[in-house]
Amino acid sequence: MDTAKIGIINVSDRASRGEYEDIPGKEVKRLLNLWLTSPWEAEYAVIPDEQDLLEKAMIEMADIHSCCLIVTTGGTGPAVRDVTPEATEAVCEKMMPGFGEQMRQVSLQYVPTAILSRQTAGIRGKSLIVNLPGKPKAIQECLEAVFPAIPYCIDLIEGPYLEVNSEEMKVFRPKKG
Repeated sequence: MDTAKIGIINVSDRASRGEYEDIPGKEVKRLLNLWLTSPWEAEYAVIPDEQDLLEKAMIEMADIHSCCLIVTTGGTGPAVRDVTPEATEAVCEKMMPGFGEQMRQVSLQYVPTAILSRQTAGIRGKSLIVNLPGKPKAIQECLEAVFPAIPYCIDLIEGPYLEVNSEEMKVFRPKKG
């Protein structure tokens, strides 16, 4: 079985300058290790809130490193420097608005400010790009909400077959035949 490549990008001015530890990226990696049973390896980046640098990192992970999934953390709010959704839209051929809708719906159960979140998702070639918030608790809540659809989405864009630990995460794939 081939090893799937998954991009993890923490979008943070402070983490990119080394002012604090990359906890959001580590949380994504922890969850993927918990859920995935098929072999995978991370392409990892910590990028400041700069749209051109983020676009370049996403393009490189999709086009050069052939990541089937690229997960970003941070930069999805309304602040002036929050540009993750704009960068995602700029590099994707197809947008997948249901991901953002589902994440906001789940987050609203915990905090009323979830309405301020602008997470989105899209497809670039054979890569699914998903924007997550930057706080570890919100990362887990949001990724748990959308991950059930991610392996099948990757199947549909002709990516690798991702197998999961069904005791930790239930994913949906239509029955064959």
